Amino acid sequence: MIRRLRLNRAQLLRNSVGAEFFLLAGALIVAILVGTPIPATGADVVAAASAIALGLQNSVVRRLAIPDLTTTVLTMTLTGIAADDPTGNHAVMGRRILAVLSMLAGAVIGALLVLRVNPSSALGVAVFLFGIAFVAVTIASMTPADWQA
Repeated sequence: MIRRLRLNRAQLLRNSVGAEFFLLAGALIVAILVGTPIPATGADVVAAASAIALGLQNSVVRRLAIPDLTTTVLTMTLTGIAADDPTGNHAVMGRRILAVLSMLAGAVIGALLVLRVNPSSALGVAVFLFGIAFVAVTIASMTPADWQA
C-alpha cells in the first residue's frame, strides 16, 4: 500500500508520523476514558491502535530504506553490532549503538511510568514525542532537500 502512494520521502515520513500520532492519541484517549486498571476491551483497543501505528512505522522505515539502521527491529540492530567488524565504519557502529541505547532508555522510562504512575502516562509521553516529531517533519518537508528524493 505504501508503494502505491507515490509520495516523496518527506511526504511519506510526514504522513506516516501524523498517522501514528493520531492512532496513539486515540489510544491515549481510550486509556484515559476507561480508567485504571484498563479493562480487557479497553486494553484491546489500545493494543490494536498501537500495533497499527508500529506496523505503519516498520513499513515506512523499510520503504525509506535507511542504510545500516533498522530502527524498529532491535534484534537486527543487535545482530548488526555483533556481526560487523569493530574496526570498520565507526559512524555505522555509532548509529547502531545509539539506537540500542535509545530503545533501552525508552523501555526503562516507559516501564517506570507504567509501574509508578499509570499506563496512560507512558502512552502520553509517546503521544507528546510523536507530536514533536510530527511538527519537526512537517517543517522539514516544506523545503526541498536531497534526502527527500
